[in-house]
Amino acid sequence: MPASELRPQTPAAAQPPPPLQPSDYEREEEEFVWTQIKAEARRDAESEPALASFLYSTVLSHSSLARSLSFHLGNKLCSSTLLSTLLYDLFLSAFSSDHPLRAATVADLRAARARDPACVSFSHCLLNYKGFLACQAQRVAHKLWNQSRRPLALALQSRISDVFAVDIHPAAKIGKGVLFDHATGVVVGETAVIGNNVSILHHVTLGGTGKAGGDRHPKIGDGVLIGAGATILGNVKIGEGAKIGAGSVVLINVPPRTTAVGNPARLVGGKEKPKEHEEVPGESMDHTSFISEWSGYII
Repeated sequence: MPASELRPQTPAAAQPPPPLQPSDYEREEEEFVWTQIKAEARRDAESEPALASFLYSTVLSHSSLARSLSFHLGNKLCSSTLLSTLLYDLFLSAFSSDHPLRAATVADLRAARARDPACVSFSHCLLNYKGFLACQAQRVAHKLWNQSRRPLALALQSRISDVFAVDIHPAAKIGKGVLFDHATGVVVGETAVIGNNVSILHHVTLGGTGKAGGDRHPKIGDGVLIGAGATILGNVKIGEGAKIGAGSVVLINVPPRTTAVGNPARLVGGKEKPKEHEEVPGESMDHTSFISEWSGYII
């Protein structure tokens, strides 16, 4: 028997799974939104010549949504020592190679357009909504974090915080169809999880309760609405379709499809039999319907 057959065989190196391919629906969605953005940019360039150069360089000169967004984020987040060309290449590499990342971007654009009456167009969100831009940049920072490129991920977090006044740790997990409305002052901690179709207003904190490490930040279920100035602390679960009233301080779990308001927060309808709602508040953006049925509300 040949000596080569007596040697133990070295197992072949495990091959990474092939990248997921976008579905026909996802391709059509991305193409539809990108076509709309270009049409809106052309219209705005014609109606407002002062913006023509900006719209051409940021939108109309690019062949895809990924290229346009990467260019815009690179120019927004660059500094004298973190060059826009480096950031453009970084963002474009991430978006071009990761179709779920692009699908999340399209879902976020859809969310802003559907839920915010002040969002007059997809291009307005792409170019001007800092909550949207901060979220897309964080998605790339999260990808870098998971690739063990953590110094760069943290540097991006710092720039996002400096430029957009939104501080989201790169390890935090964010679903798709997420709306950060206004977004100023939003803080999201390292082990926080935000589900799909969630809407979060300005000055919301998803934080820890002290200096202990480990899994210490909130878990936000799908379809949740968190009102302005709300604070949710600790490894607590906000159930699917729940609503957190503006200014509330939440320290314990909130059941699905219930409403928590106040400081400290309490459930509308009482702890034993809290009132449940049918709609998805993260999509309906209904902040105040509970008031007419809450006997404790006093002016």
